[in-house]
Amino acid sequence: MDASDGQTATKFNRVLLKISGEALMGDQGFGLHPPTVLRIAEEVKSVHDLGVEICMVIGGGNIFRGLQGSAQGMERTTADYMGMLATVMNALAMQSSLEGLGIHTRVISAIPMDQVCEPYIRRRAVRHLEKKRVCIFAAGTGNPYFTTDTAATLRATEMSCEAIFMGKQVDGVYDKDPKKHDDAKRYEAITYDEVLQQHLGVMDASAIALARDNHIPIIVFSLHEPGGFRGILAGEGTYTRVHG
Repeated sequence: MDASDGQTATKFNRVLLKISGEALMGDQGFGLHPPTVLRIAEEVKSVHDLGVEICMVIGGGNIFRGLQGSAQGMERTTADYMGMLATVMNALAMQSSLEGLGIHTRVISAIPMDQVCEPYIRRRAVRHLEKKRVCIFAAGTGNPYFTTDTAATLRATEMSCEAIFMGKQVDGVYDKDPKKHDDAKRYEAITYDEVLQQHLGVMDASAIALARDNHIPIIVFSLHEPGGFRGILAGEGTYTRVHG
């Protein structure tokens, strides 16, 4: 399928991909695993080749998690800012892999650090997307007490994305943990309110509420399924759709 065919076959023209920092660890218990970063970059490239405009938000839990730091006695605001800086490191790693594959990429940080990335200016970010550059939004919302899930939903709203793709360790939303329960049932589709009422852990509650209020569907799929991201955009694959 070439890019021109892909543009007619895909359901979405502009999407946001949200992945956890842990997704970049590979089999390691900490940090970045470059071959894993490259594999995810190749997944992104396969969708970019269809002509889809892509934003990304990457968590920082593989380097530092603010809540854990806070639980160990660190002041919560400081711990959250450290977590935001971890997301910048992950974003730079992903930018390096994407540009190695020939994809023009911009890291855009909610905390200004001009030597390494651009500050967040909405209209400039939209222009990057229109020019088919991948935009990686880093440093969360720039505020403590907000997760990268909330940052992803906020940026998807501001960029007028048609869907948020949540790359997870499992291939959708289940009624209980499929790794612990053999009888766990996967939902094909579920509403925002059902996710909130059943505490299903797709995203945190504020992120789900923001997506609901702005009518942005959330597609939950497995990041470990080769070609899964591209397949879903072509109307195939296994996933759960969270909608109104």
